[in-house]
Amino acid sequence: MECSSSLRFCIPNKPLPSISTVLFSSICSSSSSRRRKQQRLISQQLSAVSYKKFIHFALEETKLHTHLEPSPLQERYNSRISMDGKADIQMLSFEATKIRHLRSLCIESQTMQILDFAVFPEPEFDMPIFCANFFTSANINIVVLDLNPLHDVISQRHYRDKYYKSLIPLGVKYSELLPWGGKLTSESLKFFSPIVIWTRFTSSPKNYDVLYSAFMDYYKAWLALMDQAVVETNASQIIYNREAQHRYLTWRAEKDPGHALLKKLIGETQAKDLLVNFLFNGIDELGSKTFLDYFPEYGYEDGTVNQSRSMIGKSFESRPWDTKGEFISNTDF
Repeated sequence: MECSSSLRFCIPNKPLPSISTVLFSSICSSSSSRRRKQQRLISQQLSAVSYKKFIHFALEETKLHTHLEPSPLQERYNSRISMDGKADIQMLSFEATKIRHLRSLCIESQTMQILDFAVFPEPEFDMPIFCANFFTSANINIVVLDLNPLHDVISQRHYRDKYYKSLIPLGVKYSELLPWGGKLTSESLKFFSPIVIWTRFTSSPKNYDVLYSAFMDYYKAWLALMDQAVVETNASQIIYNREAQHRYLTWRAEKDPGHALLKKLIGETQAKDLLVNFLFNGIDELGSKTFLDYFPEYGYEDGTVNQSRSMIGKSFESRPWDTKGEFISNTDF
């Protein structure tokens, strides 16, 4: 740098950066700072949510009703780390009298929290399947909570009354606190009960508390049904139950919306293995029919499966059951 003593200023050897360069650098720095603040905020919001609390409650509550034994699957399916190292995947699996498979999958990262918890009964019982699928990010929660019917509750009134008539007030209570989440196709609806909670809501401590309360109440209700369940001795009815559960598992393994996320986290091979052999275990044991045997409308001429999630039927933008548990419309169902 050259200096003039008479003029009392310095002339740099290199030209000063232009005003536009200075402004661009300042904007980038400010934008980067905002992104870091947003990331910290997201992490703080998500750290306040832990679905491990839900799993702990379910396991402790189950132990009050039956003796849980670790499933043989536990040794193989216990934990995974995503391919990018940013997500932790934890799995648990158990079995017990009346319970063929109780399992949980919990995914935690800086940007999301996921719970997939389900309990499948032995085929000697026609009990519903407990189902809790929760996705949480900093801005949105997507929730399905239900006692999925083993048999059709729309056409088989006796089955609906047997398991859901006394639970309708519970469903009404939480449907008001956790409103209907938008379009749901009739294909998916066949696997849900009149008390299903299908909702979307913004992340907040209040909403999280309501969800935890709903989870506890629904799971206690399922355990009460389990306590009352009487073992089926009729061989044809057991076969009927077995095929109904196999059909459910086959649908879920093929059309589960979590498949794309699992594929992104751990790759297609591990994702498919997790779906078929852990999350929806029983496909190979409970029956031999294929997805297209149950749902031929999804088949192409070459025998492959159409990957679309919706093929037929209408979409329901609002809750399709009334406060008495009656299905409101069966038009185009």
